[in-house]
Amino acid sequence: MLRGLIAPYACDPAQSRGRLHDEPPAPTRDDFQRDRDRIVHSTAFRRLVYKTQVFLNHEGDLFRTRLTHSLEVAQLGRSIARALQLNEDLVEAIALAHDLGHTPFGHAGQDALNDCMRTHGGFEHNLQSLRMVDTLEHRYPQYDGLNLSFETREGILKHCSRANAERIEAEEPNGVARRFLDGTQPALEAQLCNLADEIAYNAHDIDDGVRSGLITVESLAEVELFERYRREALQEHPQLHGRRVLYETIRRMLSAQVYDVIDATKAALAAATPADADAVRRASPLVRFSESMRAQSIQLKRFLFANLYRHAQVTATSERAQAVVRGLFAAYLDRADDMPESFAARTDRHRAVADYIAGMTDRFAMREHERLTGQRWMA
Repeated sequence: MLRGLIAPYACDPAQSRGRLHDEPPAPTRDDFQRDRDRIVHSTAFRRLVYKTQVFLNHEGDLFRTRLTHSLEVAQLGRSIARALQLNEDLVEAIALAHDLGHTPFGHAGQDALNDCMRTHGGFEHNLQSLRMVDTLEHRYPQYDGLNLSFETREGILKHCSRANAERIEAEEPNGVARRFLDGTQPALEAQLCNLADEIAYNAHDIDDGVRSGLITVESLAEVELFERYRREALQEHPQLHGRRVLYETIRRMLSAQVYDVIDATKAALAAATPADADAVRRASPLVRFSESMRAQSIQLKRFLFANLYRHAQVTATSERAQAVVRGLFAAYLDRADDMPESFAARTDRHRAVADYIAGMTDRFAMREHERLTGQRWMA
């Protein structure tokens, strides 16, 4: 993206804080474009196609996976970034990488792995995404990881405990974890990806939830954000029926949220008048919903939590998934040689096991669990 096409408060690749390992510039791509390309070609990115979003990969071919979710976040992020004159390439890079550290089986797998690692530093999927791009990808002869730019890494690390932030800060002074210690903010592109992530999963979890039969369009009538646009769609297109009603409602919901973020963020930027990306970091969060849309988004999330994520069928599947992760963890701790040599040879056995399991797809984890324990996943 040319300097003239982005605002002064956007991240300029020519002003990047650089990479952990110096490299000569690419002749045809700027740093953020190069980051995006490295992420797309990474092993961790390819694995996302077989990692759970809400429904396990084998439960249906049309449910979202971590890969399709990441693509939807990137699409929404770029659309908003263009309207705000932010750096679209950086937004896309962060969006495509933000879930690289997620375990198999979605949040159920993450919770189980965190329990297994509770006395050994715990497990945070955002931190694992950073570990993936900093250390665990082995593609280049000069260094481990993908050697991404500071700005992309800053956006990937969405959450971080204070203990982990202090550890990262000791290894990388004034680096990507500093803001969790001094209360500053990430760049606007990172803030945008956080909100695009929320918009994307709220919308597609409605779609997948209805497709699964666990929630219905009728039950969503209590959700203001959904019902408003369902009624609007039917008023304009009375002939709509079946899934077209759902699709048109979600489309309108997405558009309304995108335009709301654009308008609310423009107003926040006008009030704060940040001169550059560093001024953004010193300000309060600037990428935001309006108060009304934030309230509607919270209501939708509460509905999905109560009616979808806590549905008995989802809970039962999550419990089986957690049993698989715990079984794998115990088996590899006992028999490290069952892991690849690059993991088995590491001195920190617990972290090595966690890294290996976190990188698995759903179906590989199930196959490994059956191989190591003799227990077969029962649907």
